[in-house]
Order: sequence, then structure tokens, then C-alpha cells
Amino acid sequence: QVQLVESGGGLVQPGGSLRLSCAASGTIFSPNTMGWYRQAPGKQRELVAGITSGGSTNYADSVKGRFTISRDNAKNTVYLQMNSLKPEDTAVYYCNGKQIFPRREYWGQGTQVTVSS
Repeated sequence: QVQLVESGGGLVQPGGSLRLSCAASGTIFSPNTMGWYRQAPGKQRELVAGITSGGSTNYADSVKGRFTISRDNAKNTVYLQMNSLKPEDTAVYYCNGKQIFPRREYWGQGTQVTVSS
């Protein structure tokens, strides 16, 4: 059973930066897509960024140019570098892993990111 464990959340001032990490215990077989989602109070969970096992990335329009997703396959870890943070980025951030064959989906427990002065 694969477990995803996020770290790196916290409180940061507007304009600041944070780096989230998601470490996977176990193997998510390729092809796969790893992603970061977020959920703010009273809102639906939304995709923030995704990266395939081939290295292709996609981002929500609201974070393009500010956030960067990357992965280190040797360490089974996915990262989300968040720069120029805004109060509207405040949310619980979740790591997600999708394995294509056989189809499996995994979620982390979430890490709180709060952007406030």
C-alpha cells in the first residue's frame, strides 16, 4: 500500500515563498501522474499543478508563473515550489498520485498553507 506524506506547509507573509514536499512510501508504477490539489474553507478541492512520469506539467491559471512542480523519481518525492504567495493561496494542500495500469489513486493527509500578514 502506497502512502503519501506531505510536509513544508506553514504560515507565510504575502509575497513570501514555501516549498511543499510529498514523499511516497512504496512504488507508484509508471505511467503515472503526481499532483498537488488544494481546498480552501467552503470551496471545492481544485487541481493546482500536475506532473507526469514523463515530466510534462500543467498548472491552474491562478498559479502559473508563481508555482513550480517537480519530481525526483530516485527519491519518490514530488515538490511544489510556491513563490509570490497571496492570501487567496491559503488552503490545505494535498498530494495526489494516479497510477494508470492498474488504475490506482492515492492521497496524502494534507498540509496547511496560510498566507497572512
